[in-house]
Amino acid sequence: MYSTGAPRPIRLFVTGGTFDKEYDELHGSLEFRDTHLPEMLALGRSRLEVKVRTLMMVDSLEMTDADRDVIASNCADAPEPFIVITHGTDTMVDTARVVAEQVPGKTIVLTGAMIPIAFGSSDGLFNLGGALSVVQVLPAGVYIAMNGRVFDWDNVRKNRHTGVFELKS
Repeated sequence: MYSTGAPRPIRLFVTGGTFDKEYDELHGSLEFRDTHLPEMLALGRSRLEVKVRTLMMVDSLEMTDADRDVIASNCADAPEPFIVITHGTDTMVDTARVVAEQVPGKTIVLTGAMIPIAFGSSDGLFNLGGALSVVQVLPAGVYIAMNGRVFDWDNVRKNRHTGVFELKS
């Protein structure tokens, strides 16, 4: 839980998703180049000690069970008790389930974006700031933070008609 003592470092794992997609003008498609997370932290004037590590750059619809195991393994091995994972929104809940099953005793928050950061009108910067804030105060567990809301991983779904995360009905 939140402490008024010295802030503890946060591990930030990058896995791809819309956060880090860019538009390829030559082919008219979205692709991955490099993560935007360091520039996002600078743009947001973050004063947190955040250790960023790119695990993969994958569209979540193409993520495999082996990819999810890699994410969970890195969460388990990280010395930090607070972890934020940037992830594609389509299968974020699937990855949260695997992480919850394999990584006890840490506070882990998954977040993403509906619009790529490179587009300038993305919700990603807001979602990242929200995830970095709540990871410091939530009890151990796995959560999803999107658009100013925080959900327990097992009580949320992405509404594909509205494009927002909501409680399961």
